[in-house]
Amino acid sequence: MPHSTAIVTGASQGIGQATAIRLAKDFRHVVLVARNREHLLETAKAVAAQGAEPLVIDIDLAEKAAARIVIETTLSAFGHIDALLNIAGAVPQIDLFEMTDEQWDGGMALKLHGARRLTIEAWDALKKAGGSVVFTSGNSAIFPKAPYAAVGTINAAIAALAKAFSDRGIPDGVQVNSVLPGPVMTGRRRSYLEHWAPLHGMTAAEAMDRFPREAGIARYGEPEEIAELMAFLVSPAARWMTGTMLRMDGGEVKSI
Repeated sequence: MPHSTAIVTGASQGIGQATAIRLAKDFRHVVLVARNREHLLETAKAVAAQGAEPLVIDIDLAEKAAARIVIETTLSAFGHIDALLNIAGAVPQIDLFEMTDEQWDGGMALKLHGARRLTIEAWDALKKAGGSVVFTSGNSAIFPKAPYAAVGTINAAIAALAKAFSDRGIPDGVQVNSVLPGPVMTGRRRSYLEHWAPLHGMTAAEAMDRFPREAGIARYGEPEEIAELMAFLVSPAARWMTGTMLRMDGGEVKSI
């Protein structure tokens, strides 16, 4: 394996879980960070089955001290950090006029500030390793809409933050990119559709068919497909790629 240690946040489910399992093919150690310990332990079993050593850190990255704890624990266990993948952060999809301050602040605290603090805490170790960072944004960063006001605002901020870190990373030897996934069929999205469908007089299957067509795509993406892109970005093959926002969205964005 060419790499030693990768940290994956949001590793308990969805894209984060799929990415952690995929990186177990390339890294000797995969650090799994999220709030749900039970789900993290499931991810850890899958990582170990791929031949990598998992380290489970169940912690809320919205808390200010969490980033320092994650990095100190990782360095104590494995000595250095080659890659950091900031994937954690579920932001409520609530209309612009209905969101409370607490909902705004919660989304910012985890997805934006959690990733910012964790990257800063990991920076010295990443400099020593000549490592890589990936931020996870989303298509709503470039076309925010009223029903997705918070997620669009936070994703746009993450895209800008990743650009700033990549600029700092050029002299420091740290590669930084961001990924903008389109509609991906995660467990969270499936639960949302199953709840939404009967409220609008349709079955869950009908809702799952409707939304891709409305987005102008053939189907939902799968978490494993985004995970492959994440793995590429922290691989030697992508080393000269930095400061780039990469969309993987089945063609949802129609602009050039």
